[in-house]
Amino acid sequence: MNKLPISVSVISGAEAHRIAKALASVADWTTEIIVVLNDDVKDGTDEIASSFGAKVFREPWRGFVAQKNSASSKAACQWILGLDADEIVSPQLRREITALFATAPPQAAFRFPRCTFYCGRWIRHGDWYPDYVTRLWRKDAANWTGVEPHACLDVRGPVAALGADLLHYSNDSIDQQIAKIIPYSADFVRDRLQNRRGATVADLALRPAWRFFRAYLLRRGFLDGWQGFYIASLSAFSTLTRYAKVVEAQSKSVAK
Repeated sequence: MNKLPISVSVISGAEAHRIAKALASVADWTTEIIVVLNDDVKDGTDEIASSFGAKVFREPWRGFVAQKNSASSKAACQWILGLDADEIVSPQLRREITALFATAPPQAAFRFPRCTFYCGRWIRHGDWYPDYVTRLWRKDAANWTGVEPHACLDVRGPVAALGADLLHYSNDSIDQQIAKIIPYSADFVRDRLQNRRGATVADLALRPAWRFFRAYLLRRGFLDGWQGFYIASLSAFSTLTRYAKVVEAQSKSVAK
């Protein structure tokens, strides 16, 4: 088949155990694959990526935003599809994207829902779904911005929505998900203090409660079984931890 004028842009750490499925979902219908790999990775991720025809670049880790922009800048095609090593383009999404390029898309970018597989279940409610992500864009119309570790695409022009899911295999276990709280909270604290936004006791009392209420009741996380309850609970705890660490940092600053 004729390949679409799309460069797939991937940043990766040690992902030898799962990057093959991600690349297999795009290799036979996109023009090129760019993988920016952390320079300390030694698990064979580079060899797996190369086996799918990817152009692999080893670079020191500079954060999600800078790393994603580095990968995008290397793309040769007019259109870029951003993909993580734990994501798979579903056959349905592939068909929608293929249909777009039957004619030249007038939009600057496209977003689509991301569906996460967690503890044996596809999560279709709560804060995790539909979890729209803008991942297909014209190279000259967008760049990555945001607060670490949450990179987001800043698009200059109209963004349209597609209906099919991007499949997300984010966490292999509960332990892996919990392990993310510490580094993610550190980035959050750094940003709050640098921008002089701080936190109060009211944040500790209200924000976690709101996160649980929104995810579990308003967004019907209860329909996702015990996984939905746990996701809402961990979201509340993660929120509490982030703001508590800001208050802690403020207290230490005053004590000095």
